[in-house]
Amino acid sequence: MGKLFGTDGVRGIANTELTAELAYQLGRVGAYILTGGKKKAKIVIGRDTRISGDMLEAALVAGILSTGSDALCVGIVPTPAVAYLTRHYGADAGVVISASHNPVEYNGIKFFNKDGFKLPDEVEEQIEEIIHNGGHIDLHPTGGNLGKKVEIDDAIKQYSSFLKGTIGVDLRGLKIVVDCANGAAYVAAPSILSALGAELKIIHHKPDGLNINLNCGSTHPEDVQKLVQDWGADVGLAFDGDADRLIAVDEKGQLVDGDKILTICGCSLKEKGLLPQNTIVATVMSNIGLDIALKKCGCRAEKTNVGDRYVLEKMKEEGYMLGGEQSGHIIFLQHNTTGDGLLSALQLLAVMKEKEQSLSKLAGVMTNYPQVLINAKVNNAKKNKYMEDVAIAKEITKLEELMDGEGRVLIRPSGTEPLVRVMLEGKNESQLKELALELAKLIEERLQ
Repeated sequence: MGKLFGTDGVRGIANTELTAELAYQLGRVGAYILTGGKKKAKIVIGRDTRISGDMLEAALVAGILSTGSDALCVGIVPTPAVAYLTRHYGADAGVVISASHNPVEYNGIKFFNKDGFKLPDEVEEQIEEIIHNGGHIDLHPTGGNLGKKVEIDDAIKQYSSFLKGTIGVDLRGLKIVVDCANGAAYVAAPSILSALGAELKIIHHKPDGLNINLNCGSTHPEDVQKLVQDWGADVGLAFDGDADRLIAVDEKGQLVDGDKILTICGCSLKEKGLLPQNTIVATVMSNIGLDIALKKCGCRAEKTNVGDRYVLEKMKEEGYMLGGEQSGHIIFLQHNTTGDGLLSALQLLAVMKEKEQSLSKLAGVMTNYPQVLINAKVNNAKKNKYMEDVAIAKEITKLEELMDGEGRVLIRPSGTEPLVRVMLEGKNESQLKELALELAKLIEERLQ
Protein backbone atom coordinates (compact mmCIF):
# COMPACT_ATOMS: atom_id res chain seq x y z
CA MET A 1 0.00 0.00 0.00
CA GLY A 2 1.42 3.39 -0.97
CA LYS A 3 1.17 6.65 0.93
CA LEU A 4 -2.47 7.31 1.86
CA PHE A 5 -2.60 10.98 2.77
CA GLY A 6 -1.84 13.60 0.14
CA THR A 7 -1.89 17.37 0.56
CA ASP A 8 -5.67 17.30 1.11
CA GLY A 9 -6.60 14.05 2.84
CA VAL A 10 -6.96 10.61 1.25
CA ARG A 11 -8.12 10.76 -2.34
CA GLY A 12 -8.52 8.32 -5.23
CA ILE A 13 -10.93 6.59 -7.60
CA ALA A 14 -13.84 5.36 -5.49
CA ASN A 15 -14.20 1.58 -5.11
CA THR A 16 -10.77 0.78 -6.56
CA GLU A 17 -8.28 3.10 -4.81
CA LEU A 18 -10.57 4.51 -2.14
CA THR A 19 -12.52 1.38 -1.18
CA ALA A 20 -15.20 0.76 1.44
CA GLU A 21 -12.65 -1.34 3.33
CA LEU A 22 -10.21 1.57 3.44
CA ALA A 23 -12.99 3.98 4.47
CA TYR A 24 -13.88 1.65 7.35
CA GLN A 25 -10.25 1.56 8.49
CA LEU A 26 -9.93 5.35 8.19
CA GLY A 27 -13.08 5.78 10.27
CA ARG A 28 -11.97 3.32 12.92
CA VAL A 29 -8.33 4.35 13.21
CA GLY A 30 -9.07 8.05 12.69
CA ALA A 31 -11.64 8.03 15.49
CA TYR A 32 -9.23 6.18 17.79
CA ILE A 33 -6.38 8.63 17.20
CA LEU A 34 -8.45 11.82 17.22
CA THR A 35 -10.52 11.00 20.32
CA GLY A 36 -7.82 9.16 22.26
CA GLY A 37 -10.26 6.30 22.84
CA LYS A 38 -12.54 8.64 24.81
CA LYS A 39 -15.96 7.14 25.60
CA LYS A 40 -18.92 8.54 23.66
CA ALA A 41 -16.86 10.99 21.63
CA LYS A 42 -18.64 12.81 18.78
CA ILE A 43 -17.48 13.02 15.18
CA VAL A 44 -19.23 15.16 12.54
CA ILE A 45 -19.51 13.65 9.03
CA GLY A 46 -20.50 15.55 5.89
CA ARG A 47 -20.22 14.79 2.19
CA ASP A 48 -20.72 16.13 -1.32
CA THR A 49 -23.14 14.84 -3.98
CA ARG A 50 -21.05 12.05 -5.56
CA ILE A 51 -22.74 8.69 -6.08
CA SER A 52 -19.92 7.00 -4.16
CA GLY A 53 -20.65 9.12 -1.08
CA ASP A 54 -23.34 6.74 0.20
CA MET A 55 -21.02 3.73 0.08
CA LEU A 56 -18.07 5.51 1.68
CA GLU A 57 -20.20 7.19 4.36
CA ALA A 58 -21.71 3.85 5.40
CA ALA A 59 -18.26 2.29 5.75
CA LEU A 60 -16.73 5.32 7.47
CA VAL A 61 -19.61 5.51 9.96
CA ALA A 62 -19.27 1.79 10.73
CA GLY A 63 -15.60 2.28 11.52
CA ILE A 64 -16.33 5.24 13.80
CA LEU A 65 -19.16 3.47 15.65
CA SER A 66 -16.97 0.42 16.22
CA THR A 67 -14.74 2.52 18.47
CA GLY A 68 -17.62 3.71 20.63
CA SER A 69 -17.74 7.22 19.13
CA ASP A 70 -21.03 8.70 17.92
CA ALA A 71 -21.29 9.79 14.27
CA LEU A 72 -23.16 13.07 13.74
CA CYS A 73 -24.19 12.81 10.07
CA VAL A 74 -24.97 16.25 8.65
CA GLY A 75 -25.63 15.10 5.06
CA ILE A 76 -24.65 17.01 1.94
CA VAL A 77 -22.91 20.20 3.07
CA PRO A 78 -19.89 22.24 1.95
CA THR A 79 -16.51 21.11 3.29
CA PRO A 80 -16.08 24.35 5.32
CA ALA A 81 -19.47 23.72 6.92
CA VAL A 82 -18.03 20.57 8.51
CA ALA A 83 -15.10 22.59 9.87
CA TYR A 84 -17.58 25.05 11.42
CA LEU A 85 -20.08 22.44 12.63
CA THR A 86 -17.34 20.46 14.37
CA ARG A 87 -16.79 23.50 16.58
CA HIS A 88 -20.50 24.37 16.78
CA TYR A 89 -21.53 20.93 18.07
CA GLY A 90 -18.50 20.64 20.37
CA ALA A 91 -17.40 17.51 18.51
CA ASP A 92 -14.05 15.78 18.89
CA ALA A 93 -13.36 15.69 15.13
CA GLY A 94 -14.95 16.19 11.72
CA VAL A 95 -14.75 14.22 8.48
CA VAL A 96 -15.62 15.23 4.92
CA ILE A 97 -16.24 12.76 2.11
CA SER A 98 -15.41 14.71 -1.05
CA ALA A 99 -12.93 15.00 -3.89
CA SER A 100 -13.46 18.75 -4.24
CA HIS A 101 -13.13 19.88 -7.88
CA ASN A 102 -12.19 16.44 -9.25
CA PRO A 103 -14.42 14.37 -11.60
CA VAL A 104 -17.16 12.11 -10.24
CA GLU A 105 -15.17 8.86 -10.29
CA TYR A 106 -12.89 10.27 -7.58
CA ASN A 107 -13.72 10.69 -3.92
CA GLY A 108 -11.80 11.58 -0.80
CA ILE A 109 -11.81 11.48 2.99
CA LYS A 110 -10.47 14.46 4.90
CA PHE A 111 -10.31 14.91 8.67
CA PHE A 112 -10.59 18.03 10.85
CA ASN A 113 -9.54 18.18 14.48
CA LYS A 114 -11.87 19.43 17.24
CA ASP A 115 -10.95 23.04 16.42
CA GLY A 116 -11.90 22.65 12.74
CA PHE A 117 -8.34 22.60 11.38
CA LYS A 118 -6.95 20.05 8.93
CA LEU A 119 -4.69 17.50 10.60
CA PRO A 120 -0.94 18.14 10.86
CA ASP A 121 1.36 15.74 9.02
CA GLU A 122 2.37 13.87 12.17
CA VAL A 123 -1.24 12.95 13.05
CA GLU A 124 -1.95 11.79 9.50
CA GLU A 125 1.24 9.71 9.68
CA GLN A 126 0.02 8.08 12.91
CA ILE A 127 -3.25 7.05 11.26
CA GLU A 128 -1.44 5.86 8.16
CA GLU A 129 1.09 3.78 10.07
CA ILE A 130 -1.61 1.86 11.95
CA ILE A 131 -3.53 1.16 8.72
CA HIS A 132 -0.35 0.02 6.96
CA ASN A 133 0.27 -2.37 9.86
CA GLY A 134 -3.13 -4.02 9.41
CA GLY A 135 -5.35 -1.46 11.14
CA HIS A 136 -5.31 -3.31 14.49
CA ILE A 137 -6.31 -1.22 17.51
CA ASP A 138 -7.26 -2.65 20.89
CA LEU A 139 -10.68 -1.07 21.18
CA HIS A 140 -13.74 -3.32 20.95
CA PRO A 141 -16.67 -1.86 22.92
CA THR A 142 -19.84 -3.94 23.20
CA GLY A 143 -23.47 -3.43 24.18
CA GLY A 144 -24.33 0.09 25.23
CA ASN A 145 -20.73 1.24 24.75
CA LEU A 146 -20.96 1.09 20.95
CA GLY A 147 -21.35 4.37 19.10
CA LYS A 148 -24.64 5.66 17.67
CA LYS A 149 -25.37 7.24 14.31
CA VAL A 150 -27.23 10.53 14.73
CA GLU A 151 -28.75 12.22 11.68
CA ILE A 152 -28.78 16.02 12.02
CA ASP A 153 -31.27 17.79 9.76
CA ASP A 154 -30.61 21.45 10.62
CA ALA A 155 -26.89 21.57 9.80
CA ILE A 156 -27.28 23.87 6.79
CA LYS A 157 -29.50 26.18 8.86
CA GLN A 158 -26.79 26.43 11.53
CA TYR A 159 -24.06 27.03 8.94
CA SER A 160 -26.19 29.63 7.12
CA SER A 161 -26.86 31.51 10.34
CA PHE A 162 -23.12 31.61 11.07
CA LEU A 163 -22.26 32.88 7.58
CA LYS A 164 -24.90 35.60 7.57
CA GLY A 165 -23.44 36.89 10.84
CA THR A 166 -20.05 37.54 9.20
CA ILE A 167 -21.26 40.59 7.25
CA GLY A 168 -23.05 43.74 8.34
CA VAL A 169 -25.02 44.45 5.15
CA ASP A 170 -27.83 42.79 3.22
CA LEU A 171 -27.68 42.02 -0.49
CA ARG A 172 -30.86 43.73 -1.65
CA GLY A 173 -30.49 45.30 -5.07
CA LEU A 174 -27.85 42.82 -6.27
CA LYS A 175 -28.55 40.50 -9.20
CA ILE A 176 -26.38 37.41 -8.79
CA VAL A 177 -25.79 34.35 -10.99
CA VAL A 178 -24.86 31.31 -8.87
CA ASP A 179 -23.21 28.14 -10.22
CA CYS A 180 -23.40 25.37 -7.61
CA ALA A 181 -21.30 22.88 -9.66
CA ASN A 182 -24.02 20.26 -9.01
CA GLY A 183 -22.19 19.86 -5.72
CA ALA A 184 -22.32 20.50 -2.01
CA ALA A 185 -23.44 24.16 -2.30
CA TYR A 186 -26.66 23.38 -4.16
CA VAL A 187 -28.86 23.95 -1.07
CA ALA A 188 -26.70 26.25 1.06
CA ALA A 189 -25.71 28.87 -1.54
CA PRO A 190 -29.22 29.75 -2.83
CA SER A 191 -30.74 29.72 0.66
CA ILE A 192 -28.12 32.04 2.18
CA LEU A 193 -27.98 34.52 -0.73
CA SER A 194 -31.76 34.73 -1.12
CA ALA A 195 -32.25 35.15 2.64
CA LEU A 196 -29.96 38.20 2.43
CA GLY A 197 -32.21 39.74 -0.24
CA ALA A 198 -30.31 39.09 -3.48
CA GLU A 199 -32.10 38.39 -6.75
CA LEU A 200 -30.74 35.09 -8.05
CA LYS A 201 -30.43 32.99 -11.16
CA ILE A 202 -29.13 29.57 -10.10
CA ILE A 203 -27.51 27.09 -12.47
CA HIS A 204 -26.00 23.61 -12.10
CA HIS A 205 -27.98 23.02 -8.91
CA LYS A 206 -29.60 19.68 -9.73
CA PRO A 207 -27.10 17.00 -8.68
CA ASP A 208 -27.81 13.43 -9.79
CA GLY A 209 -24.74 11.82 -8.24
CA LEU A 210 -22.88 11.85 -11.55
CA ASN A 211 -22.80 15.47 -12.74
CA ILE A 212 -20.70 17.08 -9.99
CA ASN A 213 -18.14 19.50 -11.56
CA LEU A 214 -19.19 18.33 -15.05
CA ASN A 215 -18.40 21.32 -17.32
CA CYS A 216 -19.50 23.67 -14.56
CA GLY A 217 -18.39 25.30 -11.33
CA SER A 218 -15.18 27.17 -10.55
CA THR A 219 -13.09 25.16 -13.06
CA HIS A 220 -15.58 25.81 -15.90
CA PRO A 221 -17.16 29.24 -15.30
CA GLU A 222 -18.13 29.84 -18.96
CA ASP A 223 -21.88 29.40 -18.32
CA VAL A 224 -21.75 31.95 -15.50
CA GLN A 225 -19.87 34.45 -17.67
CA LYS A 226 -22.48 34.18 -20.43
CA LEU A 227 -25.51 34.35 -18.13
CA VAL A 228 -24.15 37.36 -16.23
CA GLN A 229 -24.01 39.29 -19.50
CA ASP A 230 -27.29 37.96 -20.92
CA TRP A 231 -29.25 38.71 -17.73
CA GLY A 232 -27.44 41.94 -16.86
CA ALA A 233 -26.33 40.63 -13.47
CA ASP A 234 -24.05 42.52 -11.09
CA VAL A 235 -21.91 39.50 -10.30
CA GLY A 236 -21.52 35.77 -10.89
CA LEU A 237 -20.35 33.24 -8.31
CA ALA A 238 -18.93 29.85 -9.31
CA PHE A 239 -18.21 27.28 -6.59
CA ASP A 240 -16.44 23.93 -6.88
CA GLY A 241 -17.87 20.53 -5.91
CA ASP A 242 -17.33 20.90 -2.17
CA ALA A 243 -17.74 24.71 -2.13
CA ASP A 244 -14.40 25.53 -0.54
CA ARG A 245 -13.40 27.59 -3.60
CA LEU A 246 -14.90 30.62 -5.32
CA ILE A 247 -14.27 32.14 -8.72
CA ALA A 248 -16.27 35.33 -9.31
CA VAL A 249 -17.37 37.03 -12.53
CA ASP A 250 -17.86 40.79 -12.84
CA GLU A 251 -20.79 42.50 -14.57
CA LYS A 252 -18.85 42.53 -17.86
CA GLY A 253 -18.39 38.75 -17.79
CA GLN A 254 -14.70 38.98 -16.82
CA LEU A 255 -13.21 36.47 -14.38
CA VAL A 256 -12.25 37.64 -10.90
CA ASP A 257 -9.90 34.97 -9.54
CA GLY A 258 -8.55 34.31 -6.06
CA ASP A 259 -5.74 36.84 -6.41
CA LYS A 260 -8.19 39.62 -7.22
CA ILE A 261 -10.59 38.59 -4.44
CA LEU A 262 -7.65 38.66 -1.99
CA THR A 263 -6.72 42.14 -3.24
CA ILE A 264 -10.26 43.52 -2.94
CA CYS A 265 -10.94 42.05 0.50
CA GLY A 266 -7.41 42.66 1.79
CA CYS A 267 -7.41 46.35 0.89
CA SER A 268 -10.91 46.77 2.38
CA LEU A 269 -9.85 45.15 5.67
CA LYS A 270 -6.72 47.31 5.74
CA GLU A 271 -8.82 50.47 5.38
CA LYS A 272 -10.85 49.39 8.41
CA GLY A 273 -7.74 48.57 10.43
CA LEU A 274 -8.71 44.89 10.48
CA LEU A 275 -5.79 43.37 8.55
CA PRO A 276 -3.06 42.24 10.98
CA GLN A 277 0.34 43.60 9.97
CA ASN A 278 -1.29 44.80 6.72
CA THR A 279 -0.32 41.42 5.28
CA ILE A 280 -2.08 38.68 3.36
CA VAL A 281 -0.65 35.22 2.69
CA ALA A 282 -0.48 33.94 -0.90
CA THR A 283 1.45 31.24 -2.73
CA VAL A 284 4.43 31.50 -5.06
CA MET A 285 2.03 30.94 -7.98
CA SER A 286 0.06 34.12 -7.29
CA ASN A 287 0.35 36.70 -10.03
CA ILE A 288 2.88 39.48 -9.51
CA GLY A 289 -0.01 41.86 -10.13
CA LEU A 290 -1.21 40.92 -6.63
CA ASP A 291 2.02 42.21 -5.04
CA ILE A 292 1.90 45.44 -7.06
CA ALA A 293 -1.79 46.10 -6.24
CA LEU A 294 -1.33 45.38 -2.54
CA LYS A 295 1.69 47.68 -2.37
CA LYS A 296 -0.43 50.53 -3.78
CA CYS A 297 -2.97 50.17 -0.96
CA GLY A 298 -0.30 49.87 1.74
CA CYS A 299 -0.34 46.08 2.10
CA ARG A 300 2.07 43.26 1.34
CA ALA A 301 1.92 39.57 0.46
CA GLU A 302 3.78 36.84 2.34
CA LYS A 303 4.45 33.85 0.02
CA THR A 304 4.30 30.11 0.71
CA ASN A 305 4.58 26.92 -1.31
CA VAL A 306 1.54 25.95 -3.40
CA GLY A 307 -1.25 24.43 -1.28
CA ASP A 308 -3.81 25.89 1.10
CA ARG A 309 -2.34 23.91 4.02
CA TYR A 310 0.91 25.88 3.67
CA VAL A 311 -1.04 29.15 3.49
CA LEU A 312 -2.87 28.25 6.69
CA GLU A 313 0.34 27.19 8.47
CA LYS A 314 1.91 30.58 7.74
CA MET A 315 -1.24 32.41 8.87
CA LYS A 316 -1.31 30.56 12.19
CA GLU A 317 2.46 30.99 12.74
CA GLU A 318 2.47 34.75 12.14
CA GLY A 319 -1.01 35.76 13.29
CA TYR A 320 -2.32 36.72 9.82
CA MET A 321 -6.05 36.66 9.12
CA LEU A 322 -6.40 36.54 5.31
CA GLY A 323 -4.74 34.22 2.83
CA GLY A 324 -5.42 32.08 -0.20
CA GLU A 325 -4.67 30.89 -3.69
CA GLN A 326 -5.27 32.05 -7.24
CA SER A 327 -7.65 29.08 -7.65
CA GLY A 328 -10.15 30.76 -5.32
CA HIS A 329 -9.33 28.85 -2.14
CA ILE A 330 -9.45 31.72 0.38
CA ILE A 331 -9.19 31.60 4.17
CA PHE A 332 -10.75 34.30 6.37
CA LEU A 333 -9.29 33.01 9.62
CA GLN A 334 -11.26 35.37 11.84
CA HIS A 335 -14.40 33.51 10.69
CA ASN A 336 -13.48 29.96 9.65
CA THR A 337 -10.55 27.57 9.81
CA THR A 338 -10.39 26.50 6.17
CA GLY A 339 -11.09 27.82 2.68
CA ASP A 340 -14.79 28.66 2.37
CA GLY A 341 -16.33 29.62 -0.99
CA LEU A 342 -19.61 30.92 0.43
CA LEU A 343 -17.85 32.92 3.13
CA SER A 344 -15.54 34.40 0.47
CA ALA A 345 -18.56 35.28 -1.67
CA LEU A 346 -20.26 37.11 1.20
CA GLN A 347 -17.10 39.05 2.09
CA LEU A 348 -16.68 40.09 -1.55
CA LEU A 349 -20.33 41.08 -1.94
CA ALA A 350 -20.17 43.05 1.30
CA VAL A 351 -17.29 45.15 -0.08
CA MET A 352 -19.33 45.85 -3.24
CA LYS A 353 -22.28 47.01 -1.11
CA GLU A 354 -20.21 49.05 1.35
CA LYS A 355 -18.24 50.84 -1.35
CA GLU A 356 -21.21 51.04 -3.76
CA GLN A 357 -18.87 50.06 -6.58
CA SER A 358 -19.14 47.55 -9.40
CA LEU A 359 -17.03 44.42 -9.21
CA SER A 360 -15.14 45.41 -12.38
CA LYS A 361 -14.08 48.68 -10.75
CA LEU A 362 -13.01 46.95 -7.53
CA ALA A 363 -11.12 44.25 -9.45
CA GLY A 364 -9.52 46.87 -11.69
CA VAL A 365 -7.07 47.83 -8.94
CA MET A 366 -5.14 44.68 -9.85
CA THR A 367 -3.71 43.92 -13.28
CA ASN A 368 -3.01 40.29 -14.13
CA TYR A 369 0.43 40.12 -15.70
CA PRO A 370 0.98 37.51 -18.43
CA GLN A 371 2.46 34.23 -17.20
CA VAL A 372 4.37 31.78 -19.41
CA LEU A 373 5.04 28.23 -18.19
CA ILE A 374 7.53 25.91 -19.92
CA ASN A 375 8.49 22.41 -18.74
CA ALA A 376 12.17 21.50 -18.96
CA LYS A 377 12.80 17.73 -19.18
CA VAL A 378 15.73 16.81 -16.94
CA ASN A 379 17.40 13.90 -15.18
CA ASN A 380 15.07 13.13 -12.24
CA ALA A 381 18.01 12.83 -9.82
CA LYS A 382 19.19 16.34 -10.72
CA LYS A 383 15.88 18.26 -10.81
CA ASN A 384 16.45 19.91 -7.42
CA LYS A 385 19.97 21.09 -8.25
CA TYR A 386 19.17 23.91 -10.65
CA MET A 387 20.47 26.65 -8.32
CA GLU A 388 23.72 24.73 -7.73
CA ASP A 389 24.55 25.10 -11.43
CA VAL A 390 26.48 28.35 -11.94
CA ALA A 391 25.28 28.91 -15.53
CA ILE A 392 21.60 28.44 -14.61
CA ALA A 393 21.87 30.64 -11.52
CA LYS A 394 23.60 33.37 -13.55
CA GLU A 395 20.87 33.30 -16.24
CA ILE A 396 18.10 33.53 -13.63
CA THR A 397 19.82 36.54 -12.02
CA LYS A 398 20.16 38.19 -15.43
CA LEU A 399 16.43 37.73 -16.15
CA GLU A 400 15.43 39.11 -12.75
CA GLU A 401 17.57 42.22 -13.37
CA LEU A 402 15.99 42.60 -16.81
CA MET A 403 12.48 42.60 -15.31
CA ASP A 404 13.47 45.07 -12.59
CA GLY A 405 10.53 44.58 -10.22
CA GLU A 406 7.91 44.37 -12.97
CA GLY A 407 8.16 40.65 -13.50
CA ARG A 408 9.68 37.54 -11.98
CA VAL A 409 11.21 34.15 -12.58
CA LEU A 410 9.85 31.13 -10.71
CA ILE A 411 11.53 27.73 -10.99
CA ARG A 412 9.75 24.71 -9.49
CA PRO A 413 10.87 21.07 -9.76
CA SER A 414 7.94 18.70 -10.33
CA GLY A 415 7.10 16.56 -7.33
CA THR A 416 6.32 13.48 -9.44
CA GLU A 417 7.93 13.85 -12.88
CA PRO A 418 11.48 14.41 -14.25
CA LEU A 419 10.64 18.05 -14.99
CA VAL A 420 11.65 21.51 -13.89
CA ARG A 421 8.85 24.04 -14.42
CA VAL A 422 10.01 27.43 -15.67
CA MET A 423 7.49 30.22 -15.10
CA LEU A 424 8.14 33.80 -16.24
CA GLU A 425 5.83 36.66 -15.51
CA GLY A 426 5.92 40.21 -16.84
CA LYS A 427 4.38 42.76 -19.17
CA ASN A 428 5.43 41.52 -22.63
CA GLU A 429 4.07 38.02 -23.32
CA SER A 430 5.98 37.39 -26.54
CA GLN A 431 9.26 38.39 -24.87
CA LEU A 432 8.42 36.17 -21.90
CA LYS A 433 7.90 33.14 -24.17
CA GLU A 434 11.24 33.69 -25.84
CA LEU A 435 13.11 34.11 -22.53
CA ALA A 436 11.33 31.14 -20.90
CA LEU A 437 12.17 28.84 -23.82
CA GLU A 438 15.82 29.89 -23.65
CA LEU A 439 16.01 29.29 -19.91
CA ALA A 440 14.22 25.92 -20.18
CA LYS A 441 16.63 24.85 -22.93
CA LEU A 442 19.61 25.80 -20.75
CA ILE A 443 18.20 23.86 -17.79
CA GLU A 444 17.63 20.79 -19.99
CA GLU A 445 21.21 20.96 -21.27
CA ARG A 446 22.78 21.42 -17.84
CA LEU A 447 20.70 18.88 -15.85
CA GLN A 448 20.89 15.79 -18.06
